[in-house]
Amino acid sequence: MKALEIRPRVQECLDEFIQEQRPLLNKVSPSLDPLADFAREFLSGGKRLRAAFCYWGYIGAGGKDSQEIICASTALELLQACALVHDDVMDASDTRRGKPSIHKRFETMHEESKWLGDKKQFGSGGAILLGDLLLSWADEMLMNSGLSAPDLFRGKKIYDLMRTELMAGQYLDIFEQARGGGSIENALNVIRYKSAKYTIERPLHLGGALATDNKQILQTYTDYGLPLGEAFQLRDDLLGIFGNPSETGKPSGDDLREGKRTALMATTMDRASDSQLKYLSRYFGDPNLSNDQISLLQEIIVETGAQSHIESVIKQLAETSLNALTYEGISLEGKQLLQQAKDGDLVPHHSLHLKDVYL
Repeated sequence: MKALEIRPRVQECLDEFIQEQRPLLNKVSPSLDPLADFAREFLSGGKRLRAAFCYWGYIGAGGKDSQEIICASTALELLQACALVHDDVMDASDTRRGKPSIHKRFETMHEESKWLGDKKQFGSGGAILLGDLLLSWADEMLMNSGLSAPDLFRGKKIYDLMRTELMAGQYLDIFEQARGGGSIENALNVIRYKSAKYTIERPLHLGGALATDNKQILQTYTDYGLPLGEAFQLRDDLLGIFGNPSETGKPSGDDLREGKRTALMATTMDRASDSQLKYLSRYFGDPNLSNDQISLLQEIIVETGAQSHIESVIKQLAETSLNALTYEGISLEGKQLLQQAKDGDLVPHHSLHLKDVYL
């Protein structure tokens, strides 16, 4: 089953789940209706990458298509929604997919209702709590997916590890931001735990563990998924600085205004001349950057060779990933499905555009 065929089934699971939760929230208080509304709207659309890789991991490990595995895979979309809602609060990002972030929606609700207190504090608090609720719902959807208890027991171990790694990666991200960034190695470590493992490797592992206890299959999924996930995140870092707003849903150079300490910027800092470093130190992370200043920062990144270096790393990682699918224990159907990441059904192989994955 291709990615395009999975997405409507995942959306159906999400819609049904939110509909089931709505009366439970309403029973507590009708004032909780916005939580269900915001959750439903936030969970509408998307590429469903994590659900797809979980499903493909299950099929590759010998599992058969069923509504149960679709629902189990869909739980990862609730986890992803939690991470995005919290991430926008931490990054103070006002938009997501070209629309107001969840905390901005809560701010607007506070302002329009003329409530007491600070609207920003209410917005952040509401978003954090909705994110927590989405995290709780992810557990509920996985454990109530209808898969057998032994299968869920194997999968839950992976799922728990995945959540721990995600939160650890998120903390490392804000830690590096707070201390002004560090080495390229540190930036790559953030990528690995905040994104690469969580985006592809662990969803594959979860799907595999839900189908079998074959450890060699899980190792093959690591050899395939980890470098591909790192390549995807590096592409996202490039898009955060050079991306087209109409495609990314965020203003051009947004990561430069936010001062994101990515591997791209760590490489730039490492290669910059004294005069370039002086300019970077002055303007990188300034939320009021003009378009001209962003253009100058972009020029520095290009002139240092950092952009071309990251492009070459992406290419190497992609090739490493795609050479890993040789283990005979993976079903033929599973291999064919995983090849979609190369052949363009999910992302174009030649560029690995993350705009086709995350947004």
